Amino acid sequence: MDLDAIRHSAAHVLADAVKSFYPKAKPTIGPVIENGFYYDFYNLKLEEKDLPKIEKKMQEIINKNLKFQQVKLSRKQAEKFYKDNKFKREILKDIKGKTINFYRHGEFIDLCKGNHARYTSDIKAIKLLKISGAYWRGDSKKEQLTRIYGTAFSSKNDLNDYLKLLEEAEKRDHRKIGKQLDLFSLHEEAPAFPFWHAKGKVILNEIEYYLREELKKEKSQEVKTPVIFSNDLWKISGHWDHYKENMYFTKIDEKDFGVKPMNCPGHILIYKNSLHSYRELPIRMVETGIVHRHELSGVIGGLLRVRHITQDDAHTFCDESQIEQEIINSINLICRIYKVFGFNEYMVELSTRPKNFMGDKKTWDKAENALKSALKKTKTDYKLNEGDGAFYGPKIDFHIKDAIGRKWQCGTIQLDFQMPQRFSLTYEGEDGKKHIPIMIHRAILGSLERFIGILIEHYAGRFPLWLSPIQVTLLTINNKCDNFALEVLEKLKEKNIRVELDNRVESIPKKVHDAEILKIPLIVTIGEKEVANKTLAIRDQNGKVRFGIKIDDFINSLLEDIKNKKL
Repeated sequence: MDLDAIRHSAAHVLADAVKSFYPKAKPTIGPVIENGFYYDFYNLKLEEKDLPKIEKKMQEIINKNLKFQQVKLSRKQAEKFYKDNKFKREILKDIKGKTINFYRHGEFIDLCKGNHARYTSDIKAIKLLKISGAYWRGDSKKEQLTRIYGTAFSSKNDLNDYLKLLEEAEKRDHRKIGKQLDLFSLHEEAPAFPFWHAKGKVILNEIEYYLREELKKEKSQEVKTPVIFSNDLWKISGHWDHYKENMYFTKIDEKDFGVKPMNCPGHILIYKNSLHSYRELPIRMVETGIVHRHELSGVIGGLLRVRHITQDDAHTFCDESQIEQEIINSINLICRIYKVFGFNEYMVELSTRPKNFMGDKKTWDKAENALKSALKKTKTDYKLNEGDGAFYGPKIDFHIKDAIGRKWQCGTIQLDFQMPQRFSLTYEGEDGKKHIPIMIHRAILGSLERFIGILIEHYAGRFPLWLSPIQVTLLTINNKCDNFALEVLEKLKEKNIRVELDNRVESIPKKVHDAEILKIPLIVTIGEKEVANKTLAIRDQNGKVRFGIKIDDFINSLLEDIKNKKL
């Protein structure tokens, strides 16, 4: 049976169970989400300790083997049914037609367009997971709701497998590992604005350097643009009409300015600063730019949803004949970079024209066909995501799969016929006439903060050598070994290898344990035998120890692994 239908049905059963305990609670919406479902309630106060009794009640309802039956009411009947629930009445206003669809199981009835199981007993396994706060329709100015998250499966084995996955995800939580490895911190004084510690900044720097080197190969121009722009710019770009609720604003000299949520208008101004010929195209601009987005407090969490974003952004200005090859180049580049980080599986999604689009349908059709053609020529399998494109153009999104099977949306390629027109961008064509360029937006990793959060969980904190904040730690058995250890330390530092010396008066097992907690890739033990032979004893992350390794051989193997970004 369709898993979405089972989870949709479980959401209805959840609302039924909640109403049995809390009759004054007002159900609002209960959609299916990835890996489960949730239901939002108004006038409901709960704690985590209340979930088991609600789950038990759900199971009682399921065991009754109640049939899910479609019920149709007239609009007047529906409004009367929800006379005490303004949230449902608001939803009714968005529904067209004279009759309204409901679904009933037992005595419980709920507004719903469908896709249900046949009977409650088709829900073979359920689990309520957590409680959180939410706002009605995601608007912080509207009513605060209580959200209950749950999941459901067609078998108990599937549920148990999922709960094991959650347990593994908990062990890999980037917030815990980030604190353990001293990578970053978050503070109430700047909510959702990460503070990078020295070790975390190493990872950020290494990723930025790697991206910079890759982008040089495609002959990109690295640029840098301001963080704040006049509101006049955001009105021309369309962000004022389509994105201002996600922006921060300020006043300078009595004039209104917006903190940039995206880098594209800045790159447009650089393009517009001089005249261009068709001979120059494509012009590729890249920037690891800082953007700010006003995320709601209910959705921020660790590095995965922040308000201060370091974004690997690129914008290409080209003519129509160059679109397909530029998209192909970007697809190949993104896939190559993901593999370097160990992401060999990813899902691609093509998102098409949304309801609040800019421009005309004919231009949008042309843009969507160009993306489809590039995907076909790169033999990329993709899923069509109707109506989820950016307001200025269709897009290709990349969802990487991590070590425990979770999917994360990171890369994006967006084709834009609109902004160049709105900003009156031109280039001189081969015919000597002025033409409007096409603009391609691209991010490979997206938010570097978020990507590092994903990496921490993907690697479970065990970063590959090239990314690890500390690549090697030297452990001495006693102080007689210090001089030789210092000699090795200096040789490693000369080659820019990130190394630390632990010559504390502690036992070797204690020092090894401390290094393993910090998940240092290579632990080098130096005892009197190593001093006498001028060799090293090396322990890798799997606990395998090799003895009698010459210093130069060790350094050369390190440099080779770092150069090749060995995983």
